[in-house]
Amino acid sequence: MEEKHSGSTTIAPTVLNTIARLTSLATPGVTAMAPVFPSAGRASHTDADGVKIVVKDSVIYVDVYLVVDGAENVRVVAEAVQQRVTRAISEMVGMEVAAVNVHVTNIELEA
Repeated sequence: MEEKHSGSTTIAPTVLNTIARLTSLATPGVTAMAPVFPSAGRASHTDADGVKIVVKDSVIYVDVYLVVDGAENVRVVAEAVQQRVTRAISEMVGMEVAAVNVHVTNIELEA
């Protein structure tokens, strides 16, 4: 039996932004999102709330800008964010994630 398709599905870049932001914030060791700083040569579809998303040929490139808890290992937290964001976007929207670049812009230390 043939499968019939009745239309198309479009995912707004803001949806991808929200998935990446909420997934990052839910990762242990991440205390906050940080402002996105501009990078040369990359046209972004959305730059907000500590996340930069670029969709190119149905492949997603993500940059997240984070503040990390100073009591945590920054590398371990960054790797966890990369894995979680990749999995969340892949599972929720079914698109390929080529890269999740983590930019730690600050560390939060207790006084």
